[in-house]
Amino acid sequence: MVTVTVDPARGGRWTSLRLAGREWLWQRPDPARATVRPGDPFVDAGGLEECVPTVRGVPDHGAAWSRPWTGGRVDCGDFTLRREIHIWSGEVVARYRLDAEPGFRFIWAAHALLNLSPAAVLMAPAGTETRIDGGAVAPWPADTAPRIDGGAVGAEARISGGAVGSEARIGAGAVAVRPGGLAALGPDDGTAIGAILVDCPRVTVADGERLTFALDAPGQPASTALWRNLGGWPVGAPYRSVGVEPMLGRVWDVAGAGPGDAAVVPPNGICEWRLTLSGEIS
Repeated sequence: MVTVTVDPARGGRWTSLRLAGREWLWQRPDPARATVRPGDPFVDAGGLEECVPTVRGVPDHGAAWSRPWTGGRVDCGDFTLRREIHIWSGEVVARYRLDAEPGFRFIWAAHALLNLSPAAVLMAPAGTETRIDGGAVAPWPADTAPRIDGGAVGAEARISGGAVGSEARIGAGAVAVRPGGLAALGPDDGTAIGAILVDCPRVTVADGERLTFALDAPGQPASTALWRNLGGWPVGAPYRSVGVEPMLGRVWDVAGAGPGDAAVVPPNGICEWRLTLSGEIS
């Protein structure tokens, strides 16, 4: 049976996704999630959050996740987001519509945190340009270590004068990718790395069963973001969370988006796209 459960009162968050005989969404109960207000820092409760008009930056993880939805829509001031979720032929199809002034630029991500075993891998076309936190650009599956300021980052790399071993420094640099590259989604190794698979609208997570994300967004940049936190974040109280995030755009923060890096509302004031999720039992 294929089922989806959402919580309109709390940002339209997807709280359950059952495909291919299993639950795919990871959960992290946090009482603070129930009391958030627009502009609050993001509360990581797991599931799938709708992040728009940015992921990083201001507002943190966007404006939609912290507002109640009514009738499948949320009004965020500069824009209105609508979503319809249907189950057709064993697939989950989410249709989106964003209404805003023509020329409005935004990033959207289906911030899906997945419940995966240490054997899970992310499958994407070989050679896909991959932007890694810290400024590295590598072809997927990004088996090489990121480079910071032109220098290779290894197990004993130094960033801003400080040694970086197994701990990732988000926003200040990156650490070496363990054997298997970014495609390997476990076991925990104490790192936390974000990456964007540029212009890659279709990926599959293989973990015994398979979950495929396919994004259809005519005329817009369609990519996939990866948040590969294998017990490396946050500093002081790290936990494991793996996010595979279909996105409109090529960067995390709309404020830093260059030409072609963000979605743009066309002259009619309406931007539409579709996300399809399908499962396969191995």
